[in-house]
Amino acid sequence: MIGKVSPEDLEKYVFHRTGKDRDSVLVGPAYGEDTAAIQIGDQVLVVNSDPIIFAAEGIGTLGINIASNDVAASGADPEWLTVTYLLPAEDGEVLDKITDQIDRASKKLDISVVGGHSEFVPILNRPFLGLTCFGTTEKFISTGGGKPGDVIVLTKGAGVEGTGIIATDFHDEVSDAVEGSVISRGAENLDRLSVIPESTVLRKYANSMHDPTEGGIVDGLLELAVASGLELHVDREKIITSSETELLCGAMDVDPLKVFGSGALVATLPEEDAPRAMTELEAKGVPASVIGRCESGETPGLYIDDEVYREPVRDQLYDLWE
Repeated sequence: MIGKVSPEDLEKYVFHRTGKDRDSVLVGPAYGEDTAAIQIGDQVLVVNSDPIIFAAEGIGTLGINIASNDVAASGADPEWLTVTYLLPAEDGEVLDKITDQIDRASKKLDISVVGGHSEFVPILNRPFLGLTCFGTTEKFISTGGGKPGDVIVLTKGAGVEGTGIIATDFHDEVSDAVEGSVISRGAENLDRLSVIPESTVLRKYANSMHDPTEGGIVDGLLELAVASGLELHVDREKIITSSETELLCGAMDVDPLKVFGSGALVATLPEEDAPRAMTELEAKGVPASVIGRCESGETPGLYIDDEVYREPVRDQLYDLWE
């Protein structure tokens, strides 16, 4: 079954097998933590690795944004990137298309591609990218830094990336049920996936930040809850969901809160700082809303109205690809 390795298997097989211990490693592998933090002099080097194999139409653009977003969500400026290209056949046109997307997206985000690897792998049936992004900061912000009493801020809203994927990869499937103008607006979501602009605002106030990706807003919030050891209480009506997201997700019978969520940024911050943060986000043209609050609890989890989540959900787009 396609999807992330379970938290139980990560604990059993991954997190305790991390090679040599070094004092310079401030944050290593842990559930909910998407980046590593390494102390180098008076700076912290932030490192993130991500794969991408689906979303064929915009795989290069998506890959750059997914990898750099996690670095930005840790309070750093994404600066360098390596890319591994695994291609199903010797097809120069496909390689040309993907590298052009990588180049354009990297220039847009001021990121330098500094290395990687490329190879043809005939057993694959679609391109696979492995991306590692690096950045530096003086203040690392972890997923697990949330504090009781913090309010939860969500930028842009639910299903930003998922909406763009549906509009492109599943264009034919939705075209009979959704107007062409709606599909076009949905596809434009792939151009608004970076969270770098809002991260530069929220990192001044945030105790924790997280980039919801696979599993959407639900998994992103749950990962923050577990990493922080808190209960997150969220009002679903406060979560921004665009009309094109509602229509496109409705046409494919998926929940906007449970599809790929790149493009949104979740942050927890002291309640007294929220008004200033929201004002600054508005000045940057970034939609945002306060969707809930962090509370102490015996068992960490996510509460969205009457629904309780303690285990990750499987991203609903996987069923469509399968």
